[in-house]
Amino acid sequence: MKATYHKYMLEFKRPSGTSRGVMTEKETWFIVLEKDGKKGIGECGILRGLSADDRDDYEEKLNWACQNVNLGETALWEALLEFPSIQFGIEMAFLSLKSENPYLLFPSDFTNTTQSITINGLVWMGEASFMKQQIEEKLADGFNCIKLKIGAIDFQKELELLQFIRSHFSAEQIEIRVDANGAFALNEALNKLNQLNQFQLHSIEQPIKKGNIKAMKDLCETTPFPIALDEELIGVFSFEEKEKLLQEIKPQYIILKPSFVGGFRGTQEWITLADKYNIGWWITSALESNIGLNAIAQWTFLQNSKMPQGLGTGALYNNNIDCPLEVSNGQLWYNKTKNWNSDFPEKA
Repeated sequence: MKATYHKYMLEFKRPSGTSRGVMTEKETWFIVLEKDGKKGIGECGILRGLSADDRDDYEEKLNWACQNVNLGETALWEALLEFPSIQFGIEMAFLSLKSENPYLLFPSDFTNTTQSITINGLVWMGEASFMKQQIEEKLADGFNCIKLKIGAIDFQKELELLQFIRSHFSAEQIEIRVDANGAFALNEALNKLNQLNQFQLHSIEQPIKKGNIKAMKDLCETTPFPIALDEELIGVFSFEEKEKLLQEIKPQYIILKPSFVGGFRGTQEWITLADKYNIGWWITSALESNIGLNAIAQWTFLQNSKMPQGLGTGALYNNNIDCPLEVSNGQLWYNKTKNWNSDFPEKA
């Protein structure tokens, strides 16, 4: 078996803002396996400044994985414990190689185009007018679950945006999730949660920075509406560490990004623990290309979650890979009448 890797730079159609700054491009890496005339592809979806494996030796470890691919998927996954995005890329590439179609990893009613996945509509940070425009677009597109990035503009303006939605749509009509990306100061978080509560929100992701275990535990105990851990899960590698974190904080939800938590195997560990402790969960992409998004969507469908998932990032880029995934009326569909670009993405 031969394994190679290369970098691919995804270009945002328009700059996308979070509380950590504005992004104009997104680095990703592809692993290509070749054996007996067949090819398989996996995506290592690293997000610089956030992924646990944003390290100086990242490419060195990627090269090591390709040089040692004959160790097999399980041994590689275990050896790459501190490199969750490479774990995911390797896992995806092996699945792709084994499949008759390198992009059809988990055949189901989803890939047969008979069922879809409910997703949330993502509203990016920016000026209030830009965010209001996005909200109106998502509502017009048929989404009944909207996720707003908050924490980067004036908090009062963010409250006004939420008021704008609620003045037109009740909580029964539109579910609102907000994501603070750790933006709230410890001494003001509960006060802000109490102000947000008037809008009947579904949940808030990561209100304070990760690593403040005691403060997050206290927030989860006293919050007026549910808290979902997101960044808090990054860098928690072993099953024992995962269980300890959930036992200590006792969140209402956790949000699972396979590129951040060790692929499907790592995600499944979190799901097993969440179910054990009666913690809700949903799965989201992490700004991967359509190759990674496709694999995540196919696997997510098989988990039979009834909650809206965070899988609608495919239209963000100018140079994404053409694929059968499409969003319609707040649902992600796999349109099998559409073909993948026949060639694997080249270096960029």
